[in-house]
Amino acid sequence: MDTKNDPSAQRLRAYLNEARSNVLWKCEALSEELALRPMTPTGTHMLGIVHHLAVTEYGYFGECLGLVPNDDQVLQLLQSTDSQIDFLPPADYSVQDVLDLYRKSIAFAEAALDNSELSSPALIPWWSVHRHSTVEHLIVHMISETSRHAGQLDIVRELLDGQVGLREQALNLPSYSSAQWQEQYRHLQQLSQEAIQR
Repeated sequence: MDTKNDPSAQRLRAYLNEARSNVLWKCEALSEELALRPMTPTGTHMLGIVHHLAVTEYGYFGECLGLVPNDDQVLQLLQSTDSQIDFLPPADYSVQDVLDLYRKSIAFAEAALDNSELSSPALIPWWSVHRHSTVEHLIVHMISETSRHAGQLDIVRELLDGQVGLREQALNLPSYSSAQWQEQYRHLQQLSQEAIQR
């Protein structure tokens, strides 16, 4: 049964698509400068994470299933030996260019999944263990991968401009006032200082 009609596959794909939507929402209304601003000592930035996810979608749902992306730029990225290249969007890419690439990679992945079954074979050449796997394993891995990076985007976006929340439709946060959040921050800061003195 293909993944369009298999209830288990539909459930997995729904979780993956929710994580993808969260990634896109976290990048809404970002200026070019904020999207590229490095926020950690290793250079983590919004566009880099999304660019990485786009390349990863093409890798797992393209290369691992024997499908070739019809995009020279993506092929060049997939064939590169630079382990950081997917986290570094081309200098001439705008925020919109990277988001468009991510949407395109999702469409590519969804088409690949429409024509697969959970038990369909997949070869993951860059894994030393479980190289010979299945489409189900690819989907579960991408749920984990996308959710992990959505969490990074969540924190980076809050640091950049204060936008918070799980997703647009359900922030999943208490409706605290600014003063209440400041009080919570002060309380946590006090606890951390007390821990130093123990």
